[in-house]
Amino acid sequence: MSTLMFPTAPESTACNTSPALPEAPSTRKLLFARQLSIGLVLTMMEEEEFEFAEDLEAILHLTPEVQLAIEQVFPSQDPLDRADFNTVEYINTLFPTEQSLANIDDVVNKIRLKIRRLDDNIRTVVRGQTNVGQDGRQALEEAQIAIQQLFGKIKDIKDKAEKSEQMVKEITRDIKQLDHAKRHLTTSITTLNHLHMLAGGVDSLEAMTRKRQYGEVANLLQGVVNVLEHFHKYMGIPQIRQLSERVKAAQSELGTQILADFEESFPSQGSKRPGGPSNVLRDACLVANVLDPRIKQEIIKKFIRQHLSEYLVLFQENQDVAWLDKIDRRYAWIKRQLVDYEEKYGRMFPEEWCMTERIAVEFCHITRVELAKVMRTRAKEIEVKLLLFAIQRTTNFESLLAKRFTGCTLTDVPGKKPEIPLEPTNPFLEDDPGEDVGTEKDEDLAKPRKPKAPDNPFHGIVSKCFEPHLYVYIESQDKNLGELIDRFVADFRAQGPPKAGTEEGGAVLPSCADLFVYYKKCMVQCSQLSTGEPMIALTTIFQKFLREYAWKILSGNLPKSSSNSGGLTISSLLKEKEGSEAAKFTVDELCLICSILSTAEYCLATTQQLEEKLKEKVDKVLVERINLTGEMDTFSTVISNSIQLLVQDLDAACDPALTAMSKMPWQSVEHVGDQSPYVTSIIMHIKQNVPIIRDNLASTRKYFTQFCIKFTNSFIPKFINHLFRCKPISMVGAEQLLLDTHSLKTVLLDLPSIGSQVLRKAPASYTKIVVKGMTRAEMILKVVMAPHEPPVVFVDNYIKLLADGNPETFQKILDMKGLKRSEQSSMLELFRQRLPTPPSGADGGPSLSFSAPTPEQESSRIRKLEKLIKKRL
Repeated sequence: MSTLMFPTAPESTACNTSPALPEAPSTRKLLFARQLSIGLVLTMMEEEEFEFAEDLEAILHLTPEVQLAIEQVFPSQDPLDRADFNTVEYINTLFPTEQSLANIDDVVNKIRLKIRRLDDNIRTVVRGQTNVGQDGRQALEEAQIAIQQLFGKIKDIKDKAEKSEQMVKEITRDIKQLDHAKRHLTTSITTLNHLHMLAGGVDSLEAMTRKRQYGEVANLLQGVVNVLEHFHKYMGIPQIRQLSERVKAAQSELGTQILADFEESFPSQGSKRPGGPSNVLRDACLVANVLDPRIKQEIIKKFIRQHLSEYLVLFQENQDVAWLDKIDRRYAWIKRQLVDYEEKYGRMFPEEWCMTERIAVEFCHITRVELAKVMRTRAKEIEVKLLLFAIQRTTNFESLLAKRFTGCTLTDVPGKKPEIPLEPTNPFLEDDPGEDVGTEKDEDLAKPRKPKAPDNPFHGIVSKCFEPHLYVYIESQDKNLGELIDRFVADFRAQGPPKAGTEEGGAVLPSCADLFVYYKKCMVQCSQLSTGEPMIALTTIFQKFLREYAWKILSGNLPKSSSNSGGLTISSLLKEKEGSEAAKFTVDELCLICSILSTAEYCLATTQQLEEKLKEKVDKVLVERINLTGEMDTFSTVISNSIQLLVQDLDAACDPALTAMSKMPWQSVEHVGDQSPYVTSIIMHIKQNVPIIRDNLASTRKYFTQFCIKFTNSFIPKFINHLFRCKPISMVGAEQLLLDTHSLKTVLLDLPSIGSQVLRKAPASYTKIVVKGMTRAEMILKVVMAPHEPPVVFVDNYIKLLADGNPETFQKILDMKGLKRSEQSSMLELFRQRLPTPPSGADGGPSLSFSAPTPEQESSRIRKLEKLIKKRL
């Protein structure tokens, strides 16, 4: 038993609910009385109860797992049932205060009553378990007896089943014997019938073979061969083996005999038999279908060779008709021969032999070889027109074969099925069969491409022989394209640049469309000739003249900015005479630049489509060698240069006005008026140039937006630099400059739609650039307008408005205010001290990260300033 631990201080009692006890003797008396009372409780318990509790605690030491299982089965909130029951804590709970000791007798009686009830319950349970062991043993014995009886019954059932099975076997033994006898008898009868059929068939086959009765032999031979297949497992029997050998001998004799009959009817030399094809040969072909396939192939080979022997004589290499200019005669000859064959021999050969197609295919192979020999011998005589003529006639003949035959006899493409490709997205159209490529118009490029016809299985079967000589065609196209570019240059010089106010102004140059139409014609033509290396060579030619077009026609005709052109003077600016000055480029030159830009964009898009089309036409293994990225980059460079010229022109037109602004005496300005003359001049040049550029770039809106952005990025920094040169500036001068800056900001925000009847909202990216740049100019002037006394306020105001930690910018502000050097030194020192410390890990550059005022705030400030100026006026 654990000893009772009484608290030594009032605040450490079990429930902490007792009131604060008095100090000194009274407290000690109370504690002593409490300890004495609890001791009396313990002495009132019988000694045997203590001994029983100690023994019980020593015996009932349960594991945590058992204790947890008990709590789950018999949940209880009684503290006496807890595994970590503590006697001292429990007594302290029963007697939390000294006053509660008065009920100690009642508590003891309750505990004793509870103990008696527990004893009664335990006693009842123990008595109830007295007979459980005996009942269990009895039930186990009864179960064992029942199991033994069950095993006995199962054994009896098994014995009876075995007896029944034996009885059934005896009953069905005779039936099985009868079934086996029936099966063997049926097989024997069938085999005997087959043997009879085989023996009779072999005899008949030999007799019919001698009499050349091929019609009957064709049907009989197939049946004999099928019957003989049933006797493969009986080949060990001499009689069966002898019959099999006789069948093979008959097949061999039939093959030899049929070949001899064909040789007699169609001798290798001399004319055909006057009587023409006979029914005997037709039936012989049916027999050949059943014989060894080599017999069939030999018949076909000899017949085709004999049928085309005349062709080899008529079109020998040394004959005039063998040359390319008379290639039509070759194809006309084979057409007549095929018609003659259909009329005379069409029914002699089985339809599945496809003899007409085989003759045509063999003719193509012979023609390809013969043409290759002739062209190798007379290679120097091959001209472009002659080569294209021969190729055109040959491809037409191949297309005719594709319409007439399926290509099932071609050994190089067995089982090839035509595929219908997916419809592409490039503007190049597939030509219709027989369409003249040269008559195609440029507007057809914008139509969707038609689905490509199924592949021609005969493509290249003859025309393949022209590939080694296509260098003549490639060289010719190189020469033609060179002459075409020279003609474009001459026409441009003769006609001059596009005029402003005409349909040609700002439009795509006609020569560009002509170039790509010719490109398409060459590409389609070459793809019909070959899809291999010649296509790669043609692509190289295309790349060469795309670059030449970009250099000679586009970049070569861009106007050159002249440095000696008249500019604006300060006196002329101050006169504010509208229309007295002109931009460096004339209106026609601006239209020319826009036209070249639009042409370069068209070339860029069409070159990308041309690359995709070339990749579709060329063989798959050569696709990676088609790359027009360099040419597309060239046209992108032309576009960039054109935009830069437009920006430089407008920028240069504004330079004299900015120079005049920086040289004006801003310190002596006495009052704020309307916008200054230099602002009027800048706005005048903008209104002159921008509408012309916008109208001429209407089809390429995105490049007009790029022009606006580039001009703004160039003009605003230049304006701020000239603003720093305006020094010194008085308060009134700064107000006038602020008004001018706001006017320029308004004009720049409306720059994309200035002078247009259709108001269109400027792009958000452009508006952001203008607001950011011009807001900085306004902040500079506001800092200049602010008093520099006290210096700390001035410096803080500068840091807040400009958020620029560069001392050079601050120095320029001080110069604009006209401060002395001594004052500037102290200001700069104070500026360096007041700069906020950059965050750790940031760049060492003098930059600040203050949030600038929003455009709405700045516009409201400008409106207030305008109202103030109007009041003064």
